[in-house]
Amino acid sequence: MSYELTGASALSDEPCRYGKSKLLVRGPRRDLEDPYLAFMGGAEVYGRFVERPFVARLEETLGRPCVNLGSVNAGLDSFVQDEELKLVARGADLTVLQVLSAQNISNQMYRVHPRRNDRFLQASEALTALYSDVDFTEFHFNKHLLTGLDACSAERFVAVRSELETAWVERMRQIIEELDGQVVLLWLRYDLDKGARGSSLLGQEPTMVEAAMIDALRGHVQGVIELPVQTAGAADDVDGMVLGQMDLPAAGRTIGPMEHMRIANAAAEGLRKVLAEG
Repeated sequence: MSYELTGASALSDEPCRYGKSKLLVRGPRRDLEDPYLAFMGGAEVYGRFVERPFVARLEETLGRPCVNLGSVNAGLDSFVQDEELKLVARGADLTVLQVLSAQNISNQMYRVHPRRNDRFLQASEALTALYSDVDFTEFHFNKHLLTGLDACSAERFVAVRSELETAWVERMRQIIEELDGQVVLLWLRYDLDKGARGSSLLGQEPTMVEAAMIDALRGHVQGVIELPVQTAGAADDVDGMVLGQMDLPAAGRTIGPMEHMRIANAAAEGLRKVLAEG
């Protein structure tokens, strides 16, 4: 195994911002005058620890500028609430929107941080009433919260899961409508807990997103590109990643360089078809 031990900021494409957006996205900042494709998503779209993420490879393959709006800690709410990035996306010929986890959105059960959507802020009255035996001050991240609630009562957790699924579909429809429906969904599926004892739906990425939820959106978008992928650790795909001394565990749970190449090849085929039909 080999990888470059440097600071996490050593990637040649430094993060940047567009307009007054508070989200740092993958750089370099692009000229938006000429026609382009936009890519919205989290760490996978950003290409964390990867010198050439699949967005950059797609630009070469498709021969069209591809603007990377991926942000490492962003969830669906990050983009729904960011008018500047939605403006960039609306200006694109097409936006590729990564399917992001349902756990990381504010809903009737709990509220998340507006930009770092994986962070739990506050339980609602409905959730505290449902789980009156739980001390919510113990939770700081959504996944920890949901794992704890499921372990406490799988029966009561059914109501939490139902609310997340409903809120996620509504939020996705909202952003798709705001982007005028010129959207292709990119559904990258992988298992963070593959082979681990007690692996569950909460170990899947994107978390708590089922096929029926994607099916509810198909009539609103130009297409869906679905691709099972593996983390760098599972695929032994750490070679060539740009890491700091303490980054190896986190890097092993992201997508590696070879997997980015595979995503680019698969996405190119799907995007060519959509662009030709458009």
